[in-house]
Amino acid sequence: MNGLSFPEIYERYLVGPLFRPWAEVILDELGVVGGDRVLDVACGTGIVARVARERVGDTRQVVGVDSNPQMLMVAREADSHIDWREGNAVSLPLQDGEEFDVVVCQQGLQFVSDKRAAVRQMRDALASGGRLGVATWRPVEEIPLIRELHDVAEKKLGPIIDNRHSFGDASLVGRLLRETELREIKVKTMSRPVFFEDGQIFVRLNAMALVGMSAAGKQLTVEERGRVADTIVSDSAEAWAPYTNGRELSFEISTNIAIGRR
Repeated sequence: MNGLSFPEIYERYLVGPLFRPWAEVILDELGVVGGDRVLDVACGTGIVARVARERVGDTRQVVGVDSNPQMLMVAREADSHIDWREGNAVSLPLQDGEEFDVVVCQQGLQFVSDKRAAVRQMRDALASGGRLGVATWRPVEEIPLIRELHDVAEKKLGPIIDNRHSFGDASLVGRLLRETELREIKVKTMSRPVFFEDGQIFVRLNAMALVGMSAAGKQLTVEERGRVADTIVSDSAEAWAPYTNGRELSFEISTNIAIGRR
């Protein structure tokens, strides 16, 4: 991982095993088909948009939006034909009169401070009858490996709020869609196994994320964060041993998927 930026690490090590399978799931749930116009909000390096493009067959039909220009740089390298735009979920960079048949936000809404404004922006981007799909990871406590790794990190760093799992209550996700005047709302919790060829890479990336989200970690230099992450990885060996055969790692992870129609 030396020399790689975070977006490059994210794309190389996390997108394939973790985010692409769930992109397939949410697009299945939304019934994306050829001809649909698709907007991927908080797209990161763009895996939802890229899978959508495979289904709709026309890059002019697919737009990806993210606030991080480095993430978008990696997205453009992965697929230069999709319309990648820098922008915020609460103020989407759309053209006058532009609308979509499907809007998706996969694992991004939990990081938005004004979630209601973001969902309203997504609703307003839909054509009449269009579908919105939102996915948010379930709480840390419900995913055993994530909980166990979290507990190890807290012993080193003190209390940590894991933002990735901070909007895991399915009822709150559904309420947010209802308050935004979407209809035919369906909310479900889904679980599936994920598989990493090198489990230690996942454990280290997770440790780095937890260090960055902790109050203690925010006071450390980059070098100090790296050393703390090394310690957490070492201390986590017993926690992730039941999920590995020595190198490979497999565990169940669960998410909420909420869908509504304009």
